[in-house]
Amino acid sequence: MAHKRIRKFNTKDTYPEQNLANDLCQAVVTEGGRTIWLRGQCPQNLDDAKNIESHDPAEQTRKVMENIQQLIEEAGGEMEHLVKIVVYITDVRHRDSIYKMIGKFTKDIHPVSTGLVVQALARPEWLVEIDATAVIPS
Repeated sequence: MAHKRIRKFNTKDTYPEQNLANDLCQAVVTEGGRTIWLRGQCPQNLDDAKNIESHDPAEQTRKVMENIQQLIEEAGGEMEHLVKIVVYITDVRHRDSIYKMIGKFTKDIHPVSTGLVVQALARPEWLVEIDATAVIPS
């Protein structure tokens, strides 16, 4: 394979309620300064795809950012290599608490950011999803 795939999975295992069987992965590392493309991270455990218990937007965001950090580190990088995030939230009223939590993980990093308010995410209990890109310098 041309790129390193981290944490491969099939959607039939992680979303049994859906009639899908897509082969995906949590991150892809490419060469040439190494770019890490992260799948949109949700408030669930990476190892078993179980949702966290909390319905608090800040706590969900904490888990999402912990997942992003863990995946970047598993790819050989550090949070300072984070260059872009795209934040999807389901309720604009949660924006403040979500972005405050993101700020705790991105202090002094200065990634570019896009934020969107969406009608829903893949599971109704999810309030936030963040997709991220990191580049490990050569």
